[in-house]
Amino acid sequence: MTSDLDIYRAANLVIKRYGSDAVIEAARMVDRMLELDDLEGRDLWRRIRRAILVLQAPADGVRH
Repeated sequence: MTSDLDIYRAANLVIKRYGSDAVIEAARMVDRMLELDDLEGRDLWRRIRRAILVLQAPADGVRH
């Protein structure tokens, strides 16, 4: 299993590359893993997507 630290590192890389579209790219990768019938990959990208949401959340914790 991939560590939380590695998930957040991956999430940061996706954010760096895609900026505000990072969560969309992660969701696209979840879909791609499903197309490939790669359930482990799907779960990995779901974790990355959640980490992106956490990292991009406003400081007050309220999403707009």
